[in-house]
Amino acid sequence: MTATEIGYARCSTDKQDLTAQRQALCTLGVSDDLIYTDHGLTGTNRARPGLDQALAAVREGVVLVVPTLHRLARSVPDARAIADQLEKKDVKLALGMSIYHPTDPVGKMVFNILAIFSECLTSARLERIRGFEQRRISRS
Repeated sequence: MTATEIGYARCSTDKQDLTAQRQALCTLGVSDDLIYTDHGLTGTNRARPGLDQALAAVREGVVLVVPTLHRLARSVPDARAIADQLEKKDVKLALGMSIYHPTDPVGKMVFNILAIFSECLTSARLERIRGFEQRRISRS
């Protein structure tokens, strides 16, 4: 990557560790001091101080780097809202090694498709967890 990169990493629970995401961001060219994080906050919670700081730090010519889309947003509306903020600032978004420019029609389409898949996979995972919990409770 050639522009300045600002990174964002998030984990949902206090038991999870951000080390792997931080390492991935550094490998992608983000300086460790430009990585903003949220620890113990789910992606469905839009009140994420680290994300707010990262979005405030980006400006034209900067790339916001996130290891994967589901670290950034868990729903299509949330992903679109974030993408709209980036578009207003003319900021590119890198999901891992792939860079998407919010004003490019193909980049916008691919981002939206990825957001739909991410939301679907999250819903399926939560459904499996609920099913597991229900089976565990019914056995008790």
